[in-house]
Amino acid sequence: MTGSGMLPVVLLHALSLDASMWEAQRHGLEERGHRVITPDQRGFGRVPLPLGPEPPSLDLVADDLARTLDGHGIGRFLLVGSSMGAYTAMAFLRRHPGRAAGLALLSARATADEPEARAQRLGFAEAIGDDRARERLIARTTPLLVGAGTRRRRPELVDRLLADVRRADPAALAWAQRAIAARPDSADTLRGADLPAVVIAGDEDVLVGAEESRRTAALLPRGRLVAVAGAGHLQPLEAPEPVTRALLELLARTAGSADAAATAATTETAEGARAC
Repeated sequence: MTGSGMLPVVLLHALSLDASMWEAQRHGLEERGHRVITPDQRGFGRVPLPLGPEPPSLDLVADDLARTLDGHGIGRFLLVGSSMGAYTAMAFLRRHPGRAAGLALLSARATADEPEARAQRLGFAEAIGDDRARERLIARTTPLLVGAGTRRRRPELVDRLLADVRRADPAALAWAQRAIAARPDSADTLRGADLPAVVIAGDEDVLVGAEESRRTAALLPRGRLVAVAGAGHLQPLEAPEPVTRALLELLARTAGSADAAATAATTETAEGARAC
């Protein structure tokens, strides 16, 4: 049951995974009355990779999301993205300004890739399509998605991630990596995002370090940083309860911001009427 007036929440998944990575957060948010939308991004889960002439771009994924929200009749909402999903969220802010009422970015940097990082992504995109190289690549890179503590305590989660990546369409993985590699710098987009926001970071994330997350949070005018102890790059799976708490706290801030804006607008209207 969705509560009347409750802000919808949109959760965007990480590279190689699908919407099922948000199962714990979906349950926790819906339990409190929020409508939750967890779309599979193009090429992942139940969504095929469209064939077209356009080069890989997260702008296309952001526009996919806008159409999905329009189809659900959703106007304002809380936008949440993990890793690739966070890069999609930043593209959405740039292409569809004013639609997001609040923002949560997990495991993402605001800057474009440096040449070395971009070359690594493009190398991954080439190798993942090679039947001889694919398994070695997956076995080497997938465990790095979670923290060292998670690997020790929860080897079953690593097994799940390995299965997810092996099941993913190699063409979709390559397309997504090329799209991420081509993304622009989003620092100005975040500086202009005057909305309640949080950056969630795992303190064992070896892919997006703590200092990078601090810089991203500092760009947001109303941004806060939440560090999740004992988690790596995929905090929603590694530490579901702290992530859900952080999202609920952000929802409370977002609702308070909306109430304050409504009160200010009502006061301004009343004062204008008295002046007349």
